[in-house]
Amino acid sequence: MYFELRHLRTIRAIHEAGGLARAADMLNMTQSALSHQVKGLEDQAGVELFARRSKPLKLSAAGQRMLRLAERVLPEVEALEEEFRALRSGKTGRLHIAIECHACFDWLFPVLEKFRHAWPDVDVDIRAGLAFDALPALAREEVDLVISSDPVEIPGVIFNPLFDYHPTVVASAQNAFADKAMIEAEDFRDQILITYPVSRDKLDIFTEVLTPAKVEPRGTRQAELTAVILMLVGSNRGVAVLPDWVLRSVRDNADYVTRPLAPGDVTKRLYAATRVEDATQPYMAHFLRLGRTEPVKLQRG
Repeated sequence: MYFELRHLRTIRAIHEAGGLARAADMLNMTQSALSHQVKGLEDQAGVELFARRSKPLKLSAAGQRMLRLAERVLPEVEALEEEFRALRSGKTGRLHIAIECHACFDWLFPVLEKFRHAWPDVDVDIRAGLAFDALPALAREEVDLVISSDPVEIPGVIFNPLFDYHPTVVASAQNAFADKAMIEAEDFRDQILITYPVSRDKLDIFTEVLTPAKVEPRGTRQAELTAVILMLVGSNRGVAVLPDWVLRSVRDNADYVTRPLAPGDVTKRLYAATRVEDATQPYMAHFLRLGRTEPVKLQRG
């Protein structure tokens, strides 16, 4: 026996309507066409599906069994259809994010807080485990967006610019850096440099300043959390270089000083890498707009 979804919808509609005429209206078809469909279904099943002499029209025992099938199957089919409609309209989708910088959490969480109110049906996740294999994961469709400051050529991937930032030195007010207006590469030779626990090619202070100048700090120390880095810096256990948006909390704190890196124009740009076909999705476009505006508010304090 061969069933189609229209057969299940027919059984459900006749049961709910109690007659062919009203069921035909519900199904947007003529009563004659509906009667023909019912007869063909009964011929195929080899049993009567309706007790014809009852009013309102009632299902036979065989019809009841088919109705139970319809009540199990049709809600799942209709839910899937609604999900597909939402996908086509851009109301729902998946936004799994991988991050190539620890400090990005400081501005990303305010962005996601606004985003979730606007797009409650989008599945949002931060895939921290993929943080430093993020771009290959994007190409494999394991994640949908990568926060990165290092654009590279990857077929099918576009780097959407978010905002510029300045890697900024933060030190204790008791540190020798407090007496300088600007910090040069050579100044780090006598300092303990506190960084996030990532490779040097992911740290602005090395890629933009120390490595080109062939300068090594006196020592390095790693800390996972921004708050811990700032605590160590405030205790004069070392100095750090962090994005300017991170330092808004210590700008007016007498225990700290912030200084620009020489020659005073060290600027980096942050990007949101996405697959090309995803960049124009309505929810993705909205996330990118928020990612361009909200961090600027943090930079301005």
